[in-house]
This record gives sequence, C-alpha cells and structure tokens, in this order.
Amino acid sequence: MSFKIPKLTVVGAGPGDIDLITVKAIKVLKTADVVLYDALVNEELLAYINPDAEQIFVGKRRGCYKYQQEQINELIVARAKASGHVVRLKGGDPFIFGRGAEEMEYAASFGLETAVVPGISSSIAVAAYQNIPLTKRGSAESFWVITGTTKDHKISNDIELAAKSNATIVVLMGMSKLPQIVKLFQAEGKNNLPVAIIQRGTTSREKMGIGTVDTIEKIVADNELKNPAIIVLGEVVKHRQAILDIQEQYASTLKE
Repeated sequence: MSFKIPKLTVVGAGPGDIDLITVKAIKVLKTADVVLYDALVNEELLAYINPDAEQIFVGKRRGCYKYQQEQINELIVARAKASGHVVRLKGGDPFIFGRGAEEMEYAASFGLETAVVPGISSSIAVAAYQNIPLTKRGSAESFWVITGTTKDHKISNDIELAAKSNATIVVLMGMSKLPQIVKLFQAEGKNNLPVAIIQRGTTSREKMGIGTVDTIEKIVADNELKNPAIIVLGEVVKHRQAILDIQEQYASTLKE
C-alpha cells in the first residue's frame, strides 16, 4: 500500500440545509480517508463521503460529549498518520466559533498538512432564510456576530458593548443567557427593539419566535424554543414582516 501524506482539511458543512454545502466541500469529502463529523452536521451529507472512508461521530448531543476537544485533536493526528487524509466536517463555517483554527494549529504542530474549506455560516444564512437581512440601508450599517457563552461558560462582555450600538446583533450559543441578554438591552433603553429567535434554521425542523426585547422571553417559553438556535436583535427583523405585507398588498390588487 502506498504511503499517504498525513493531512487535515477542516470543512464547513453549512447551516443545515444540505443544498447549502459548497461544491468544493463535496469534492473534498470524496477524497477523505477518515471523516470526523459534528452533531450539527446534517447526516444526509454523509452520503457524499468516499464510501471507503472511516466515519467517526465526535459531536455533542443533549449535553453529552462523545469526545472531549483534546481527544478530538489527538484523534485527528492519529488517524491522519495511520490513514492519510482526515476531513473534519463541522456545521456552519469552521472559523465562526467552530474551533477549526484550534484543530488546525494542533495538527500542524505534529507535521500535518492543513487546509480549510469555508462554509456558509448559520449566523448569516439562518436569518436570511427567514427574510431577515443583517444589514439594510437605513436600518443597520453593520452587524456583530457574538458567542453568547464563553469558554468559561459566562456571557460574553461583547454583548454589553454591542447593546450600545445601532448594529444588528447575532448571538450564537446564547439561549441559556437570554435573560441576561435581555437585561443588557433593557439597560440601554431598547425595550422595543425587534428580536427573532430561530431554532434549527434552514432545516425541516425549523421553529421561530419574533418579538421585542421585552416580550421575547415569553415568546420563547410559549413556543418551547431552545438550542440550537440563533438570536437576532435589530431593526432589520422588521424586514420579514414588511415583505409579507408587500406580498399581501400585491395579491389583494390582483383580486380587485
């Protein structure tokens, strides 16, 4: 058997809809000798993997880790040295709170070649699927994408800074910190700021709640919204309803 160069390619699988994976990502999956995939990866995408490749689930489900991050790092190196090309398949984009950079650094320290295939981030695509633009002329000139929970399991200090701005705020992994997030925005007088929470966005199991800073906690409870979900705060959330209103008005003119 010919020697295979140990290599790691970190691949973004996109936000959930299998059609949102890139062509390049599919090409890479077909060349894999081993694929390590996460819980947020749509398992239908596994059909694109080289049929001779080993597939290993390393994700987190219901608060349980099958592998700790240190074990995943070690597994990447061990499998690459034994089998050749390891593909680390991650939901969304691997460089947006996906720890892809950490895994690449670890692999490189053991002499592995490394590469990355960007993915479509849930921070952008999930909102877009619900007709919520993160920027819109007259409503938002910028947007923040922030992790709701830091590695110390605390709320990110950046959310307090973001609450002072006029930007659209997208919070990932923030559902457990929603009451704290609400209080930060209320402290800035943004009680009526529109908020959307989208669970399992772009998939057939998608659920959503729309309200304001003051009402969103009740809406979450009433709709039983939970992780995985994104939180979008900003005037741009109104765009979704604006589109629906325009479509309804147009339809009514056709009936006249």
